[in-house]
Amino acid sequence: MANFNNRIRQVLLIVLLVVLAFLIVRELYVFLPGFLGAVTLYILSREWFLYLTEKRKWNINLSATIFLIGFLVLIGLPVYITVVLMTPKIEHIFNNSQEVIKGIQAVSAQLNEWTGRDLLTDENFADMQKRIANFIPAFLNSTAVIAANLGIMLFVFFFMLKHARQMEKSLGEFIPLREDNVNILAAETKNMVKANAIGIPLISIVQGVFALIGYLIFGINDYVLWGFMTGVFAFFPIVGTMIVWVPLVVYLFANGHNGQGIGLAGYSLLITGNVDYLARITLMRKLGDVHPLITVLGVIVGLSLFGFWGFIFGPLLVSYFLLLYKIYTIEFGPLHDDTRHHHG
Repeated sequence: MANFNNRIRQVLLIVLLVVLAFLIVRELYVFLPGFLGAVTLYILSREWFLYLTEKRKWNINLSATIFLIGFLVLIGLPVYITVVLMTPKIEHIFNNSQEVIKGIQAVSAQLNEWTGRDLLTDENFADMQKRIANFIPAFLNSTAVIAANLGIMLFVFFFMLKHARQMEKSLGEFIPLREDNVNILAAETKNMVKANAIGIPLISIVQGVFALIGYLIFGINDYVLWGFMTGVFAFFPIVGTMIVWVPLVVYLFANGHNGQGIGLAGYSLLITGNVDYLARITLMRKLGDVHPLITVLGVIVGLSLFGFWGFIFGPLLVSYFLLLYKIYTIEFGPLHDDTRHHHG
């Protein structure tokens, strides 16, 4: 009877834990990118931080603050550059809306000539105006969420550094695997995060530079801005850069610059597109031995689950699935049973 009562208490406690965990995750889900960002920063800085605090005997709080400020600058600098580049263009669009509409109409006419479909019908135009009107409040709301996640990320990152050893020890005890498999899992996490956190921005920079050169050669105005935007959209594998250069090609054709349009299309397909493929194979392999297919599939999965940080944690999720399957076969599969029988 006592055992039965203990079992009932155990089940009730587990149910209570699951319910509380569900409520906590549901309410904090909007801040998931911030927590994932903190994990990324911790993995990138862990070795250096432990070297400075344990080998060189630096003060833990001071070291954590230095790393915090350093990453804040690294994150804030691209944001600042984006604002500086985009603000004049946004102001120009609002001040010259008729000119922008004429450009869209020219592109629509060209697409209509090619496909037989009118892009800018009265209904589409009204819908576009409605979307633009709704964009500003949505943008302000998303900006507030991004700022909150940035604060959460830096706050959690600071305390992860400050309590690094205790946190890792507790995490190692929590994971229900043998120590050697926990070490394999930790090594895979480190490799994947480093490969994606360092490799993907490098790939984007390389593509942005090559795209900028192409825009300069084929006479695109504001080629620096468009090169920068191409680098930003290069985060998206396969179709990322096309989001920028395809409309530019169509715009060239729409304004009668057929030779430049053909040249830019050829350059973007042959040079900018292949740079992405070659960079992913070489850089990702070198940084973390990551197969390009894992990166592509991981990004597709990760973006819907984790937002921006899906670029890093999407591929990690796919790698975890493959790695945990391998660990499962080692710990519980036929090989494990045969080995145990042999030793018995």
